[in-house]
Amino acid sequence: MIHPNRKKTEFWFLTVCTFVLFVGLLLFPNFVPFGTGMDNMFTVSLNGEEVGVVGSEEEARECFRQARREIAKTSEDPLFIDADLEITGEEVYWGQTDSDRDIVDQMKAVLSKHELLTLQHCYTVKIGEYVFNMASVDDIKALLNHVLEQYDPEKDYIVSIVTDTDREVNALTYEVLTTSEQEKKEEKQNQLPSAGIEQAFSRLFEDVKPAVGKDFEDYVLGLQKIDFGEKIEISETYLPSNLIASLEDAEADVTGDVAKDATYEVASGDTLSGIASRYGLTTQELISINGLSGESAVIRPGDVLSVTVAEPKLTVLYTNQEYYEEDYSADTIYKENSDWYTSKSEVIQKGSLGHRRVIALVNYRDDTVQSREIVKQETTVDAVPEIIEIGTKNPPTYIWPVYGRVSSGFGGRKSPKAGASTNHKGIDIAVATGTSVMATSGGKVTAAGWQSGYGYVVYVDHGNGVTSRYGHLSKVLVKVGQSVSQGDVIARSGNTGNSTGPHLHFEIRVNGTAVNPLNYLNG
Repeated sequence: MIHPNRKKTEFWFLTVCTFVLFVGLLLFPNFVPFGTGMDNMFTVSLNGEEVGVVGSEEEARECFRQARREIAKTSEDPLFIDADLEITGEEVYWGQTDSDRDIVDQMKAVLSKHELLTLQHCYTVKIGEYVFNMASVDDIKALLNHVLEQYDPEKDYIVSIVTDTDREVNALTYEVLTTSEQEKKEEKQNQLPSAGIEQAFSRLFEDVKPAVGKDFEDYVLGLQKIDFGEKIEISETYLPSNLIASLEDAEADVTGDVAKDATYEVASGDTLSGIASRYGLTTQELISINGLSGESAVIRPGDVLSVTVAEPKLTVLYTNQEYYEEDYSADTIYKENSDWYTSKSEVIQKGSLGHRRVIALVNYRDDTVQSREIVKQETTVDAVPEIIEIGTKNPPTYIWPVYGRVSSGFGGRKSPKAGASTNHKGIDIAVATGTSVMATSGGKVTAAGWQSGYGYVVYVDHGNGVTSRYGHLSKVLVKVGQSVSQGDVIARSGNTGNSTGPHLHFEIRVNGTAVNPLNYLNG
C-alpha cells in the first residue's frame, strides 16, 4: 500500500521539473537540446581564434558570410581577406550557444586584425611562359613600345592594345602599325565608307597602277616591318596591389636576358673551347649539355651541338632594307665526261670573284641576322665561274680471280727460285692445278699464250689504263681481242714457267705500273 504523502510528493516534483524546463526554454533559447546520437553543438574558430558556439555547421558558415558582407560594405573596391574558418562539432546533452549577432561581430573583429588588401583592377600579361601583372593598358603600351624603340629609334611604328578576336573569352592582344597606318585606321573609323561610283573608280585606279622599275636611289632604306618574337596574351583581372609591377620594374624584367636553348652547326676549324666561349659557356658546360665524352671528343663540320644563348624574355623580329656592296663568286660549272670514272676530275677554268651593288631585305631577331633576300643588284665586275670536268662512269670493281691462300705478297721478297724476281709485281695465290681462273673485272683480252717466266699467261685490259695479268696457267681458255665479263672463266691455274709449285700469279697494273692487288680486290 502506497502512502498518500508519497503520491503528493511525486506530483509536486514532476510539476516543478516541468515548470523549470518550460521557464528555461523561454528564458534561455540558446541552450541545445538533450543528446540525439549526433553532433549538436559546434565550436567556431576563425584564423585560429575561437569566435563562438552554434547549433549547426550551416549556421557557422552563414555567420561567416554575413561578416564578409558587412566588411565588404566598408569599401567600394573588392577586398582580399585572409580567412581560415574552422568548425569543430561534438555531442552534448545540455549546453549554451551564442547568438548569431555576437558571432558575426566576433568574426569581424578577428578579420580586422588581419591584413585586408584592396583588389585592384589590372591586367595579366603572358609572354611565352613568363607572366606578370600591370596596372593599366597605357602601361602595357608604354612597355611594348619601349621594347620596339630599341630597333625603331625614329618611332615609325606604334603598338596598340586591341581585342583578341581569336579567343572566345574576353581577352586582349596587340597590333603593330606604322604611324601612317594608325592615322588611316583612326580616319576610317570616323568616316563613312565610300559608296557607288566613287568606290568603284577608287578600286579601278588601284588595280591599274603601272609597275615602275626602280633605280637604287628609289628604294627607301631602313626599317620595313617589325613585330615581337613571342606570343603576347593580355587579360583583365583583380589582384592585390603588391602583385602589380610598376612600369620601370616590368621594363627591366622583360628586357633582361634569360638563358634559352639553341643549336650550333659545327664549321671547319671549330673547337669545343671556341664554341663554348662564343656562347658564354665553359667547355665543361658545353660537354655536359651535349653528353660528350670529354675535351678530347671529336667534332666534325656539320655536327649540330646544343648551346644556351642569353636572350631577353621578349625578342623583336624586324626587317631592314639595306644597301651594300660585296664581292661574290659565281656558281661552279661542272662538265660531265662519260669516259672518265667518277673518281677523276680536273679544273679546266679557274674562277675569279666579281663585285656587285645590292639592295636586300635583311631579317633580324634582335641583333642577329636570320636571313636575307636580294631585291635588286647591279654587277660592276662579273664573276668568272670555275669549270670542273668530272667523270660520270662508275669505276670497276675487282673480284678475286681464285680463292685461296696468298703464298707470296706484293713487293720485295727473297727469290724463291733461281731466276725469279726479288721485287714481286703481284701476289701468288696457292691453288691446285686446274682451278678455274675468273676475270677480275670486265674488259678485252690483249694477250693469251706462252710468255717466258709467266708460262702460260692472260692479259685483260679494263680501260682507263688498268690491266690485269694471270700467270703460270695450265690452260688458256680465251683468245686475243675477246671481250670478257667480270667472273668469266678465262683459264685454268697451273705450274708453268718460272714457278715453284701450283699457284696463280695475279697482277693489277695502272698505266703500266704494278700496284698491290690487295688494295683493289673486294672482300
